[in-house]
Amino acid sequence: MAARQRYRFRAPSTGREVIIEAQPGHTYRDRETGETLDVVGKLVPLAPSASNLPWSIENLRHCPHCGQMAQHDLNDCPTCGRRMSPVESTTA
Repeated sequence: MAARQRYRFRAPSTGREVIIEAQPGHTYRDRETGETLDVVGKLVPLAPSASNLPWSIENLRHCPHCGQMAQHDLNDCPTCGRRMSPVESTTA
C-alpha cells in the first residue's frame, strides 16, 4: 500500500520530469542541473491507496460487477469491493 503521495516534478530549464513520493516541506533538486524542481501535479490514485500503479489507460480495467475503473494490480474492486477476475495475458 502506498502511504505517501506521489507527485510529478519538472526541471524548469530542461523540462525533464520525475515522479517522487514527496514529503511536505522538502525541497527537491534535479540531479543534473541542481536547480529546484517545480511541482507539476499529483498522481492519481491519491495516497493511501491499495495500488501502486498510476491511473493511465494501460494500467486500468473495468470491474465486471459495477463497471468502474480499477488498476490491474488490484484483486478487489475499490468501488464495490467485489473480487475481479484475473487479468488476461496479452503475450502470444
